[in-house]
Amino acid sequence: MQAQNPTRARKIFLIATEESGDRLGAALMKVLRQRLGDAVRFSGVGGRAMTEEGIVPLFPIEELSIVGLAAVVKQLPKILHLIRRTTEAVLDDAPDMLVIIDSPDFTHRVARRVRARNPAIPVVDYVSPSVWAWRPGRARAMTGYVDHVLALLPFEPEEYRKLAGPPCSYVGHPLIEQLDVLRPNAEERQRRDGERPVLLVLPGSRRSEIRHHLALFGAALGRLGQQTKFELVLPTMPHLEVMVHEGVASWPIAPRIAVGETEKRAAFRIARAALAKSGTVTLELALSGIPMVTAYRVGAAEAFILRRAIRVSSVILANLVIGSDIIPEFLQEDCTPEKLAAALGEVIADTPERLRQLVAFGTLDAKMSTGDQPPSVRAADIVLATMRGTLG
Repeated sequence: MQAQNPTRARKIFLIATEESGDRLGAALMKVLRQRLGDAVRFSGVGGRAMTEEGIVPLFPIEELSIVGLAAVVKQLPKILHLIRRTTEAVLDDAPDMLVIIDSPDFTHRVARRVRARNPAIPVVDYVSPSVWAWRPGRARAMTGYVDHVLALLPFEPEEYRKLAGPPCSYVGHPLIEQLDVLRPNAEERQRRDGERPVLLVLPGSRRSEIRHHLALFGAALGRLGQQTKFELVLPTMPHLEVMVHEGVASWPIAPRIAVGETEKRAAFRIARAALAKSGTVTLELALSGIPMVTAYRVGAAEAFILRRAIRVSSVILANLVIGSDIIPEFLQEDCTPEKLAAALGEVIADTPERLRQLVAFGTLDAKMSTGDQPPSVRAADIVLATMRGTLG
């Protein structure tokens, strides 16, 4: 570790290349500035939130908004150039700490190169790669270039211990700080249990996911609508609004499009059930107390790879935290309008399946608790301790 000079400002280099990581990075920067005051200087790669906290991004993170195997292959020269450029920026800056945030295909490549050329720079990885789901050998490999992992999910530290990975601490998921805007008040609870229930449809937050799921979801909801009356709400983000409007134009049941985070949260608080693409949103729905059916389709090449790589019985985050495959998931060829409609009928009505999910969701608060410390504070404490060399 580098020698600490108490008279100079600490230099912390952060790398986040997606919006979710950008928000985590911004919250971490805010707490670090509270702890260190003027004695800290930030640099690195981030989006709007981190820019507002003082980073001048090395490049716009939109340059790395690449999804799908074919797209990655096509853009590989550009990705490799940005990895090299980011590595050189870290080495030129010679920071007291490098914090890599999510996006392991990019950030870990940078961290490995930095460690090889300057082993004195400590590295903290904020958001564990899914070593518990696929490529478990990554955990042991990370010991060569990561000093500490900050986990968002409570079961991850034990997985790192089993896999002989670097030290890993559960700091908490940012969703646990949003429970007041995710859960209904008394009036919203009445709407949730009203005669014409609200059904959320969440096809994904990336263009490729929307292309894979919109037509399928529309067909499933049309089938469900033949037996059950409901109001349909589809939350999306502003940059996807036009694509979503065009995609649902032929749906047999027209959804109300809820644009932006505020409208999405309002829809969550009145929703009775949901049809969702697998991902973080399943944990969001579970913490909100919304029973769901999940689905996921990818291209043939991605499906071939994932089938051989996945080593868990479920890819649903909420199932993994709960410790039981409580939420039904339909993947690839199982993902049909008929199966989705039948499963949705079971969670929108008062059925044992719906009750089973609600009871399981009631255990999440205790499982994900971080006591009285927000995740960003716990994360900052470990970053500072690692930087000062006090963690073993």
